[in-house]
Amino acid sequence: MTPRLNAAIEYGPLAVFLAAYFIGNRYLDDIGAILAATAAIMVATVVALSVAWFVQHRVPKVPLISGGLLMVFGGLTLWLQDPVFIKMKPTIVYLLFSTVLVGGVAMRRPLLKPLLGNAWQLDDTGWTKLTIRFGLFFMAMAGLNELVWRTQTTDFWVSYKVFGTMGLILVFTMTQIGLIHRHQIQPESEGPDKAD
Repeated sequence: MTPRLNAAIEYGPLAVFLAAYFIGNRYLDDIGAILAATAAIMVATVVALSVAWFVQHRVPKVPLISGGLLMVFGGLTLWLQDPVFIKMKPTIVYLLFSTVLVGGVAMRRPLLKPLLGNAWQLDDTGWTKLTIRFGLFFMAMAGLNELVWRTQTTDFWVSYKVFGTMGLILVFTMTQIGLIHRHQIQPESEGPDKAD
């Protein structure tokens, strides 16, 4: 996929969620707005995953898992008319990512390598350290999501979910550049061609 289409598939449903919530908030109460936004992001996610399947004939694992959890927690939110479930969904996703990453390292399989191996060429120590760091980061993100939705307004949580989490992930990834450079495998330089 082109980078633009990939970004639309990954972040389009979040943009739909944000827009649906703030438009809904003009006409509905907070609960009505979050229910409308939940329905909108569920539809947008199905569309995004369908586009990914149509273009690539496969769906990337991370968006598929996140989308599946969204259907469960979004469905509970709509069925029970209770926004707590959609607010807890990021916590569950982050804890799942953290458990899988740290568990993979415990089994001596740093799982970031198959996910990001096309982007970065690192030695085994680098992949292990990076995977542990991301595992701990996602654990912290789970705790932060719980803190935000339990102590702040729904408006604040929606803005945090869309902008805050993306910003934190970007900043954290940027802080790992030093580790990536230290453990990057340099391509072997080819010697001069030998004459036959």
